[in-house]
Amino acid sequence: MKLNDDGTYTGFIKVHLKLRRPVTVPAGIRPQSIYDALKEVNLAEMTAKRTSFYLPLDAIKQLHISSTTTVSEVIQGLLKKFLVVDNPQKFALFKEMRKDGQVLLQKLLLSEYPLYLRLLAGPDTDVLSFVLKENETGEVEWDAFSIPELQNFLMILDKEEKDKIQQVQRKYEKFKQKLQQTLKEARSKPG
Repeated sequence: MKLNDDGTYTGFIKVHLKLRRPVTVPAGIRPQSIYDALKEVNLAEMTAKRTSFYLPLDAIKQLHISSTTTVSEVIQGLLKKFLVVDNPQKFALFKEMRKDGQVLLQKLLLSEYPLYLRLLAGPDTDVLSFVLKENETGEVEWDAFSIPELQNFLMILDKEEKDKIQQVQRKYEKFKQKLQQTLKEARSKPG
């Protein structure tokens, strides 16, 4: 790490990419050149064609960041490096710690500073490493989905709802038939 005159510092962090789902990238564009990087040309915005593929499991990307770089900015930076056009809200950065032979994962808040955490933990990656994964908080980030994806969810939910209604109707129809049969038998018996 390097300390700057203004009190901030810069350094490198390694991020393990452990993505289980495919990512969306622009289709048919050339790799970014040094000229594009210097001019901040975003090749991903130059085409409307998209394709999806799986990033290699546990690929590692090293990032040079400052002490003022937040988790949100790290996620956006990683997606930009791989030309991923998916919404950054679909991803989360976790800190991975090893303790007593166990691996512990903790989701970082978007406002936390990874380089500060790295400084506190020291250079040993067994003590602390960073992992980019899908954002699975239990809460669905609906605004991270496109309109066609949302429409597909609605179609699936409508079908599930209709199936459940039919299942309940069949159950109570059978119950009604058994009840009517029992009443009919009770009326035919003297007594």
